[in-house]
Amino acid sequence: MESSTPKLKQRHRALTTLRVIRGVLCLIILILTAFVLLVFFGFWTAVPLRFFSLHHSRNGTAFFFGIWIALWPFWFEKLNKTKVVFSGDIVPPKERVLLMANHRTEVDWMYLWDLALRKGREGAIRYILKSSLMKMPVFGWVFHVMEFIPVERKWEADESVMCKMLSSFKDPQDPLWLAVFPEGTDFTEQKCIRSQTYASENGLPILKNVLLPKTKGFYACLEKLKDSLDAVYDVTIGYRHNCPTFMDNAYGIDPSEVHIHVERISLSDIPSSEDEVSSWLMRRFSLKDQMLSDFYALGRFPREGTEVGLSTVKCILNFIFVMILTATCMYLLFFSSIWFKVYVYLVCAYMASATYFDIRPSPIFV
Repeated sequence: MESSTPKLKQRHRALTTLRVIRGVLCLIILILTAFVLLVFFGFWTAVPLRFFSLHHSRNGTAFFFGIWIALWPFWFEKLNKTKVVFSGDIVPPKERVLLMANHRTEVDWMYLWDLALRKGREGAIRYILKSSLMKMPVFGWVFHVMEFIPVERKWEADESVMCKMLSSFKDPQDPLWLAVFPEGTDFTEQKCIRSQTYASENGLPILKNVLLPKTKGFYACLEKLKDSLDAVYDVTIGYRHNCPTFMDNAYGIDPSEVHIHVERISLSDIPSSEDEVSSWLMRRFSLKDQMLSDFYALGRFPREGTEVGLSTVKCILNFIFVMILTATCMYLLFFSSIWFKVYVYLVCAYMASATYFDIRPSPIFV
């Protein structure tokens, strides 16, 4: 029992001083812009506006953090020159979907932003992610405002939190891309061996490129949201020629290519009972495992070319717009009234507390 994933090769690009400086500068810009958009704009859409209209609150939050999320594909595809190749089904824009993907590395979820941006859902994508990520300064606050669902990866502890959050996502008027990674953790050789051992002992498929999926979280999402969803997207992600870490991405040294295969599945094709969904999900991951084996052998997924490249002009205009907002707000913070500084301190205190204690205002008018 072993994995068929390719072994580490030489980096696609050398780590030069220029790449380090550019990567660090991009990270600083992303942190600074996230902070400004959160404190000066996102707070107002996510907190005061939410008291009066949950729908308008989510739309406003989606706009401001959508323009921030759009900076990441710009960084990956235009600055780092990472080739992103889409294949599979051509999915329509602005659907409400449950999206499930394999979890090859710590940056998979970031590349889903490249697909979301092309479909007009960059501000509406939400993730089920491990709760420790919510503790990150600034980024954790953004995840809270964007209504990511934090989990401990223990169903006994996560069930109530997930069901509460999922119940608030049922309005079909609210834009939603809910992304879940059924494996529950990123793929490593050691985890693969443990997964294969468990599969062998329990009569389950022996998978080489993915881990056995955990079904309870996926079923909860499907059961709570099925009446308001348009479809389920089954996404398979493969990397050439190395599987990247976050800092590989930041410096632009890997990957050379990201391949994203999308299959749109009608809800009518998915069974309804939990046991049947569990078996269905296991079959989907067996197919995903074979697809990845073929990808590592051939270097591509079937039916490539389903999405066009990002518009450089639109990316640059978005970047300029975000930087103008950031520069204006930073000027007011440092060179205007002392009350701007007091306001920032208060918002930061609120966001830190709200994220830690999972505080979300309830709408006054339903």
